[in-house]
Amino acid sequence: MDDSKLLPKLSQNLLEILNDKEYYDITIEVGNDSYVKIFYSHIVILYYRSPYLKRILSTNKKKNDGTLAHIKLPDILPEVFPIILR
Repeated sequence: MDDSKLLPKLSQNLLEILNDKEYYDITIEVGNDSYVKIFYSHIVILYYRSPYLKRILSTNKKKNDGTLAHIKLPDILPEVFPIILR
């Protein structure tokens, strides 16, 4: 694959990973009270793509006991969060 096709393919792969629920390693609880939605994602992508989520993830280190990382973002609307993820 030549270099001109590499970045578009990489971008496409990252979008596919965002939608992949098979290998996620973090759950994100978004919203509050009766309007909460759970999102599944990948720590490494969130960490490097969002300075805001990087700060949150840095204070909520994943345990090495096999459990998934979980963060709560009650001040973000569930319908807005997919935009943030992308």
